[in-house]
Amino acid sequence: MVISVASPRKSIAEKVFQRVGGYYYGSNSQRRCVNLEAPTISSDEDSDTGMELVQIGAESTKNVLILMSDTGGGHRASAEAIRDAFQIEFGDGYRIFVKDVWKEYAGWPLNDLERSYKFMVKHVQLWKVAFFSTSPRWIHSMYLTAMAAYYAKEVEAGLMEYKPDIIISVHPLMQHIPLWVLRWQGLQKKVIFVTVITDLNSCHRTWFHSGVNRCYCPSQEVAKRALQDGLDESQIRVYGLPIRPSFARAVLSKDQIREEFGMNLNLPAVLLMGGGEGMGPVKETALALDESLYDSEADKPIGQLIIICGRNKTLASSLQSLEWNIPVKVRGFETQMQKWMGACDCIITKAGPGTIAEALIRGLPIILNDYIPGQEKGNVPYVVDNGAGVFTRSPTETARIVAEWFSTNTEELKRMSENALKLAQPEAVFDIVKDIHELAQQRGPLANFPYMLTSSFTGLF
Repeated sequence: MVISVASPRKSIAEKVFQRVGGYYYGSNSQRRCVNLEAPTISSDEDSDTGMELVQIGAESTKNVLILMSDTGGGHRASAEAIRDAFQIEFGDGYRIFVKDVWKEYAGWPLNDLERSYKFMVKHVQLWKVAFFSTSPRWIHSMYLTAMAAYYAKEVEAGLMEYKPDIIISVHPLMQHIPLWVLRWQGLQKKVIFVTVITDLNSCHRTWFHSGVNRCYCPSQEVAKRALQDGLDESQIRVYGLPIRPSFARAVLSKDQIREEFGMNLNLPAVLLMGGGEGMGPVKETALALDESLYDSEADKPIGQLIIICGRNKTLASSLQSLEWNIPVKVRGFETQMQKWMGACDCIITKAGPGTIAEALIRGLPIILNDYIPGQEKGNVPYVVDNGAGVFTRSPTETARIVAEWFSTNTEELKRMSENALKLAQPEAVFDIVKDIHELAQQRGPLANFPYMLTSSFTGLF
């Protein structure tokens, strides 16, 4: 049976501003009440709305829409990790779509988030200002409300194309507007909506929305912030950061991987990374390591170096043209990071949450050499205070520490490796998808309800 749910004729802008005020400024209980409210249904309006209904039918395969944006590599990596974990655990039981609905359906500035983010991160003070100035709730409520009112029809069309039974947000700007669209559709109590936070420690407040069924937090620190921002304990789960399933599954031994990659089997190895874009002092650090890991008196190396340049082809070309004193491998964008990390004994990287979580799983002591203000700053004490690594921006100091780890201070290297493994949460992505599956089972058949394009959106803006 098809059930028609009509939206009232009140404009979207009016509805958004009215309801957002209740969500952002009411008490906790009031916020939840407003957030779960369905549109008022007026039977005398059904005849002239001109709605187009699509009946899904009671099929066993459920549609899962994962909302992400390529503002930093971590969001897509987490989305794809969740997709792969669903397929491993439940096979064809779920149909997974990983989509940047903003880029595909909305206009500026939503469809330009990736370019804007990269520009601001390159000019890091711009990002710092943007991050902290939009943190107060009253400020980000205003710009999210404005964008919702302007792009509601487009965002709704994007969501409805996939007829999701479950929506998973892995981006801080992809909670509020989709939840408002579901409320306008009268589907917020029928579609499961969860947030998977991909920042390890410090994070922006737009991650938190009391209307979600679950908020998956990577750490207790983030869970505390979720509670402070109005979520209930029943909504919060702390499982860790979702990392690609290949990191949680058995891999070849270190010697086997090194043999596969043509590495020296006897020398300790350090992995140097600059993120997906090859940012930071990669070349300066590599040159310092080439000097510190070479024993000039014995005329032999005491370590080897793997450099991952990401998409930075200029950096890779520059490094490949150099003559090295120690064994060095220069790589571009890699899809087998679980193996490269498994082949090494420590890692040098900026404080990206995904790389940190992957390194912890591999038991790699971490030298953090930079961070993005805001969401990555808290990752530094998370690593250092737990004894899993150190922080220094100096390439010379970095090289000195690695040389000591590989020669006179091997006990510290071993101790930090043990601490890293204690922090690791390799099963996080599987815990997350299993919990979502349990929510789906509790909800019962999810596909017995209609999706529609709300006619009241037409011609309003």
